[in-house]
Amino acid sequence: MSIFYSAEHVWIRIEGEIATLGITEHAAEELGDIVFIDLKEVGVEFGQGQAIGVIESVKTASEIYASASGEIIEVNPELINKPELVNDSPEERGWIYRIKLHDAGELTNLLDNDTYQSTIS
Repeated sequence: MSIFYSAEHVWIRIEGEIATLGITEHAAEELGDIVFIDLKEVGVEFGQGQAIGVIESVKTASEIYASASGEIIEVNPELINKPELVNDSPEERGWIYRIKLHDAGELTNLLDNDTYQSTIS
């Protein structure tokens, strides 16, 4: 299992050809209290860097950008009624999508944990 981060504050955890993604703890803190998440449906395909949803907080709305190309195979059902899970547990229970990766080579464009942490310090 490997975890990578994008400059847009999205984490992606790789387990074979399947990846789980969500926003980072830093992004969740910056957004403030999350009140709604506009999620795409299972089966939607997208490219790396494409907007794949919108998170709305009491402060602002922010697009979620795909860390890698893929197809959504699962949406976190808990977020529909409890979007605040992203604030409470952004990198565990507050995951957003599970995707089937299209091109694992795109992961080389992402940051490891140490590099990501240095960008937000």
